[in-house]
Amino acid sequence: MNSKQRAYLRKLAQKIEPIFQIGKIGISDNQIEQLNNALEARELIKITFLDTIPDDKETIANEIASKTNSQIVQIVGKKLTLYRKSVNKPTIELP
Repeated sequence: MNSKQRAYLRKLAQKIEPIFQIGKIGISDNQIEQLNNALEARELIKITFLDTIPDDKETIANEIASKTNSQIVQIVGKKLTLYRKSVNKPTIELP
């Protein structure tokens, strides 16, 4: 993903609300499955990190991205934005 595409996705992400929270338990297999379903349906999602996360945000973000085959768009404060092109119904057209 190049910087122009990343900037476009950041612009789209400003309008969406976080739909998942990661807390003291960290990441479970159930959460990964739900994240995969959400990424397939929406392509662009936000996740909120709670103060009780077991590791630093970058480590958890990289783990989520690798397990869901998605790309990290940005990490700002306690928010993580992920993108993965939908296999069945792609709706976001990257520049």
